[in-house]
Amino acid sequence: MIFPTLTSGILIQRYKRFLADILLPNGEQITIHCPNTGAMTGCANAGDTVWFSTSDNPKRKYAHTWELTQTQAGDFICVNTQRANQLVAEALENNWISELADYTEILPEQKYGEENSRIDFLLKQQGLADCFVEVKSTTLLVDEGVGMFPDAKTTRGQKHLRELTSIAQQGQQAVIFFAILHTGIERFEVAKQIDPKYAELFNVALSEKVHALAYKANVQIENNIPIGLTLSQKVHLA
Repeated sequence: MIFPTLTSGILIQRYKRFLADILLPNGEQITIHCPNTGAMTGCANAGDTVWFSTSDNPKRKYAHTWELTQTQAGDFICVNTQRANQLVAEALENNWISELADYTEILPEQKYGEENSRIDFLLKQQGLADCFVEVKSTTLLVDEGVGMFPDAKTTRGQKHLRELTSIAQQGQQAVIFFAILHTGIERFEVAKQIDPKYAELFNVALSEKVHALAYKANVQIENNIPIGLTLSQKVHLA
């Protein structure tokens, strides 16, 4: 996935969930849109470098969109949550996810389940059971390279695990897919200390043959500027 042209600044603060103030190299301060409603723990520290895209849509109040954080430790984090599904779609189309490479039909955003849900991807292939794939953008780094999801309690995430468990019980394929969007993450765990109920439902899902996968995004750099992401590196699930 290739970004539109990115520009950098230094983060001053993120606030009201959707806004962030940054300082440009020329000393100008601007406000940009933050496309992430989550806690963004460790992704929005003052002094970090923000890489943002710019829209030419005159109807937008804020023309700039926060795409990446480059931490003071040198890690890159994709904070635009819309990119997770785009990356997974690209990986599915290119057969970069070996466990799902047998499916040739990829249907995004399909209604399913008993709780009025939409699955991120429904995969189909003649002769195979349908495969339901739920994607979770993962950016929380704890220590020693361990990444976790969720970074806050998530009733929506709990619902998705119940739906996937039901799908698996019906004899179809169900996958919870953690898209690791932090280059400092090398291993993955469910954050049971943050959301014990999510962890409980995750374990139930695994016991009912829901498959858990985690793949990490690698950043493409050109002339010291990030230009794209590729989701192809499998991450170990603890």
